[in-house]
Amino acid sequence: MEKTDFEQLINSLSISPLPNDIFQQITYYLQQQTNDLLPSFVSQSFQSLINLEHWAWKLLSHDFHQWINQSNYLELFHSLGLFNFMLIFNKKQIETNTKSSLLIHDNIQWINQIFDQIEKIENHNDPFLVIVSCWFENLSYLIHEHTQFETTPIFIHICQRLGHDYLLTDQYKFYLTQLCQSTISQSIFTAKQLFYIKTCSFLFRMYICAKVDKSPFKGDELLNRFGKDYLQIIFIHSHTVDSWSRQLLTCITHLIDFMCACCWWGTEKALYIEILVPNEQIVYDHIQGLIRIVSCKSFHEHTTSQWDNDETILIDSIFIFFMGALLQIKNLNYFIRSETILSHVILAIAQKSCYDRISVGAYGILAEILSDKQLKELKITDNISELFFRILELAFKHPTKRYKRFFTLSKNDAIQQTTADSNKISLLIEISDEYPKTLDILWSLSFNQDIQQQLCSNRSFMNKLTRLKEECNDEKMRRIIFGLLWNLESSHQDRIISEISDEKTFDIMISYSHKDEIICKKIYEELIKFGYRVWIDYDQIHGNVMDAMAQAIERSHTVIICMSEKYRKSNYCRAEAHYAFQRQVKIVPILLQEQYQPDGWLLFLIGQLLYVDFSKYDFPRAMELLIAELKAPSTQETQIVPVQSQQDNYFIHPLTSELLKLPENILNWTQIDVQNWLIESNLRQMARLLINFDGPSLNSLYELIIRSEPEQILKLFQDDCLRNINENISLLELARFRTLLNEQQRLITKSCNILNLVYRCRMM
Repeated sequence: MEKTDFEQLINSLSISPLPNDIFQQITYYLQQQTNDLLPSFVSQSFQSLINLEHWAWKLLSHDFHQWINQSNYLELFHSLGLFNFMLIFNKKQIETNTKSSLLIHDNIQWINQIFDQIEKIENHNDPFLVIVSCWFENLSYLIHEHTQFETTPIFIHICQRLGHDYLLTDQYKFYLTQLCQSTISQSIFTAKQLFYIKTCSFLFRMYICAKVDKSPFKGDELLNRFGKDYLQIIFIHSHTVDSWSRQLLTCITHLIDFMCACCWWGTEKALYIEILVPNEQIVYDHIQGLIRIVSCKSFHEHTTSQWDNDETILIDSIFIFFMGALLQIKNLNYFIRSETILSHVILAIAQKSCYDRISVGAYGILAEILSDKQLKELKITDNISELFFRILELAFKHPTKRYKRFFTLSKNDAIQQTTADSNKISLLIEISDEYPKTLDILWSLSFNQDIQQQLCSNRSFMNKLTRLKEECNDEKMRRIIFGLLWNLESSHQDRIISEISDEKTFDIMISYSHKDEIICKKIYEELIKFGYRVWIDYDQIHGNVMDAMAQAIERSHTVIICMSEKYRKSNYCRAEAHYAFQRQVKIVPILLQEQYQPDGWLLFLIGQLLYVDFSKYDFPRAMELLIAELKAPSTQETQIVPVQSQQDNYFIHPLTSELLKLPENILNWTQIDVQNWLIESNLRQMARLLINFDGPSLNSLYELIIRSEPEQILKLFQDDCLRNINENISLLELARFRTLLNEQQRLITKSCNILNLVYRCRMM
């Protein structure tokens, strides 16, 4: 049939009485559409579709008893609902505004009449409830995919009615109580029950996440009202997840999604999560329950590439809860790492999921619960980096810029290097023009030397940072900009500072994460009582935070590093600790977080230093040990040295011979490989001197050594040592360095000879 036929059919809807076969013909048109055909059909029949959608809303708002028992009406509404669902998730050149014009109707009077009719329904399985549920659920999907419509008056009005008339009623609580039973009859899953538990929870969840005033509703009040029932439902039914009915899956999916939204309440962190899980035992029980649910392989198999079915929404919502809990609840990562199988489950999902957001969420959780070393051992950094930038590009093109779960990944050293090798930094720079929070990712990445060079070579970007430093009024963004510039600019490497003397302003500087502020303030007060002059940034920082940090380190005899998971993940703490190490200030590490073991850059930095464990001893005893450590003579060199680099390859933790595995060919060594080899070989002065050397550089140095006179080599090394690290060259270390280089070259030559022999044998 031609376009005019569909127009004529829609025009016929205004005829009374309606022709008998009109519904069948319209239904046929709708059912024939596919994802590929849909854009053309919508374009050609847009006004007719507008009229059809308008007719449907109007019919729903009037006395439905006149038509609800007629199968041709029901079939048309069912087909139109499926058509609208397909329209929402069609990505093929259908404009967002076209979708909203078809699916969002702005007649508040009709909406109120629909709600009035729902109130009069006595049959709990009335087909009208099924149709209205479908319409409201499609609106939920539309808002999720296109959040720019979350502020439309009609959407807000619908959600306000849902909240007052259904969510806050005894009926909703009654349905929750039914779900708390260990044995549930299928008969409880009526159209009315599903309207309350699925439809109302689903649409109100979108309202909760919207950037709008949600008065008089409050997240903490909703969690207090529903939290206990919800936790009971998860605890009971997570043990029988393999036998869930389709309806139970739907209810639990949307309850998890709804409660998760209540924890966030439209913000960027889980503000109220500790209201839902107020103590350690409840947290652990709930996490175990969610792990049992997300471990169900049947759910993995039924996830799709879009947020369009229960299984996909379920896993996505659970991942959101995991991430929020990990960021808000102390020591949870240790519990998950040591007491659960979550990391194995998460990895399997990350590698198989066809929905990018689930994969990103999974990798983000892995970055939170695994150490840098464990993450690197999984050998998935290439996959993560590729996904990272694919999602980032999608986010940049998406009008709402909603993908944020990969921020944690940018702090991982292995991810940083893979990112550097991918030459995708230009994309981040481009995105930062419209999405300033990308600068936080760039700050994390800029601890990698290769990325530093890529950023510094982009003069327009450097000029933009310099301009933003002066113009930005947002305090959080200013800290990010100052931190990023600190990593990229070389000016602080030539800072003129005084020699260490008794006239320094402070005896001690406390370097800490503000998440640990309470105990750090307590330590500060105790140190003051002992007569120490102590710098801590909560009352003495002004202006450029990085300059203030540098001055504090330069004017302090000792830096106390307050180690915790939050400290390791803080860019500011990383820069602070790094600078203290470079200046060779005495460092005294203390451990604040129970069960935390330093990893990544922090492990490289503290090396073999002893630390005081405040999580193991009571506070007075820990303070005694700290005072004793502060009074102990420094084992570090006391001379001030010029800063060589802002990258962290310097922080190489001594490795045992069993653990040190380097590429056979020295030309394939990275800077980290070179540093590991030098430290393992006890060539610590060489490690400081050759901080920027990779394998090819080391090979070139070896060729220079063997071609030059010994006196000339000695003079060159002596000059470089004095200029770069303010030390005299160690003759013993230089001799050992040359011997080990000779041995390394001999091994390479031997390996090449063996390969040549094998090759000749094959040729024979």
